[in-house]
Parts: sequence; C-alpha cells; structure tokens
Amino acid sequence: MRHIIPLVVLAIAVPAAAQQGRAPFTIQETGQSFQTIDDAVQSVRMGTATILIAPGVYHQCTVQAGGVITFKAIQPGTAIFDGTTCEGKAAFVLRGQGSTVDGLVFRGMRVGDGNGAGIRTEIGDLVVRNSMFLDSQEGILGGHPSGQKITIDHSTFAGLGQCDESPSCSHSIYLSNQGAVTITNSRFERGTGGHYVKLRVPRVTIADNSFDDTKGRKTNYMIDLPEGGTGLITRNTFVQGAGKENHSGLIVVSAEAKTYRATGLRVEGNDATLAPNAPTNPAFVANMSGDQLAVGANRLGPGIRMYEVR
Repeated sequence: MRHIIPLVVLAIAVPAAAQQGRAPFTIQETGQSFQTIDDAVQSVRMGTATILIAPGVYHQCTVQAGGVITFKAIQPGTAIFDGTTCEGKAAFVLRGQGSTVDGLVFRGMRVGDGNGAGIRTEIGDLVVRNSMFLDSQEGILGGHPSGQKITIDHSTFAGLGQCDESPSCSHSIYLSNQGAVTITNSRFERGTGGHYVKLRVPRVTIADNSFDDTKGRKTNYMIDLPEGGTGLITRNTFVQGAGKENHSGLIVVSAEAKTYRATGLRVEGNDATLAPNAPTNPAFVANMSGDQLAVGANRLGPGIRMYEVR
C-alpha cells in the first residue's frame, strides 16, 4: 500500500477567501470569480475550464450540465462540501462531457432515498484524485450505459454505506457503466453498511488500495462485482472486521447476474487478514460466474480460504 491520503481532522469554519473579501470559486483560465460553485459551473456552459476552490466549508452543491470541468482545491483537503445536495442526489451532480475532481472533501451527505453522495456521475468520463468522502450514505454513485471511463486515485472513503435507511443498500463506491473503472492508491475504512466497492462494469482495475474493515459495522463484501467482469485486482491490503452483516466473501463475482464474462479476471498479489474476533472461514474470492478466473498467489492470514465456487 503506497501513497494513501491520511484521514486528517477537518475543522475550517469560514472560507478563507470570504474572510479576505474574495469570491472563493475562480475560473483559472479567465480569473473570473464567483460566490457559489454553481454560478462558476454554469458560466462554463459547453466550454472547458478549471474551477479553483479556496479553502473553506461550503454548504453548496452544483449540477454540471455540459462542458469539461476540473474542480480543483487550491490546497488539497481544505475545500469541504458539507451536507448539501442538488436534486436530492449529491453535492456534485455531473452530466457534462467530462469531469475531474481534485483535492476536495465531501462529508455528511444524506437524502431521502438513502443514496446521498459526494458525487453522482451521470454522463461523461470522470477522474477523482486526492479527495475524501466522509460520513455519508454513499461516496461516489452512478454511471452511464456507454463506454464511460471512471478513474479514482489517491482518495479516502470512510464512514460510508447503509442498509437501514432505504429498501436497497448504499455503498462507499457504487458504479455502473459499459466501459471501465480504475481504483488505485486509495483507502477504504470504517464502513457503515453495504459493500466498500460495488461495480457493474465489464472491466475493472483495482490496485494498491487499503481496505480496513476493523471499525466497520454491518458491512458486506470488500469488492462486489455483481454482474461479473474481467480485469485485474492486485496489490491490495484487506483486513476483514468483526462487525459484518455478510462475512462469507471478501471479493465476490456474479452474485446477482452473469452480464459480463469473468473469464481471466486476475486476482493476485493481495494481502488479506482477519481482525480480532472477526468471523472465520470466509472465501477470499467467491466465484458465482461459472467462468474460470485467474486467481494467483495471494497472502492470506489464518481463517481465510483462497477460493470458493458457488
């Protein structure tokens, strides 16, 4: 596990730009500034822009309806979007041509249907890096039935997920598309229900991440590929906790459907252990696809079985 963002204490009360009389949201290319994130986003229209975000706590949200926008914290970890959602969905609802989120913090997102998220991606490729998703129903949710590509790197997901507030569960990351999802160098911890990563996509890359379920409660799988899929799961570290709702598998393939072939899905070079008092005998990989996976050498602690066909 390398280069994981530390889960820092975030306690900024008033935007620094506001304290100094400046608007906190600035279009990098033009220097034009705005008092709200949504005004800055709407000014881009169908163009391409980087919105620089000053340090502060913002009870704001935005809907990107077009263009290619990079949302970038001037100082990573200090621009915090707290508890406000648009359209009953997320702090950022993204349906432009493409979006990048860099260095932002999303926390306290809750909505009536149980899917309150930091980011809801609906259209366009998405890159998320150096960001935090904290204490919400969901971290990142959505997708588009196209060749959409989603990349998540060097980010933290903590205190996310639920199965008690709505008929269906929410998860730290829940994405669906017909393209690919890549998750690297990120940290998942302290889940509060559902799965840590749930992907309904044909191709995945999940590498160099940390899944620490030691303080999780009512959690399920670490990685759920409910409709199959191929790709690579490697160099991740897993610690399965005691507070499980479903402890039967860490990585589970095709639990709901066989939409995508899983033949050749490589699972290798990972480390997995059980926390004290965690239920024993889970399968590290549980395969329900009927396809032949490529499960290689993984380092497993006592009480974890390597592979199970269901």
